[in-house]
Amino acid sequence: MYKWTYQTEVGAVTIGADAHSITYLKTHDAYAAELKESALIKKAYLQLTEYLSGERCDFDLPLAPKGTAFQKLVWEASGTVPYGKTVTYKQLAETIGMPQAVRAVGAANGKNPIYIVIPCHRVIGSNGSLTGYGGGLEMKDKLLKLEGVAVSWRL
Repeated sequence: MYKWTYQTEVGAVTIGADAHSITYLKTHDAYAAELKESALIKKAYLQLTEYLSGERCDFDLPLAPKGTAFQKLVWEASGTVPYGKTVTYKQLAETIGMPQAVRAVGAANGKNPIYIVIPCHRVIGSNGSLTGYGGGLEMKDKLLKLEGVAVSWRL
């Protein structure tokens, strides 16, 4: 396990990886591992920097988020929301074929271990509100503004 913390435009970001994949990207580090940078972590940081400066819309990284099968299904669906677009939790639940699982989708989205790269910040409330985000609503607002998303309700 490798991890490294960088200072970015959105604050301190810790990127974790195993030998083959990014396993987490958090704005707060809740994972125990020896600090050790790897080539893959450097690549993820470069792509994150490009994204935060508006030069990149998509990430090209091998990902291995840790979670349940349901959580991974939600994260995979979140990953299909294009840059600059949003969907509601209800729409995401419908996308995965579980229209009644809106709250479970929200809970799974909140457990996303790879912020920004898996773009759960693009999932909003049915009324256009910036509800729930593991990185905090301020971060969600910043990321959506960066992507040029106009939402009906902001912080």
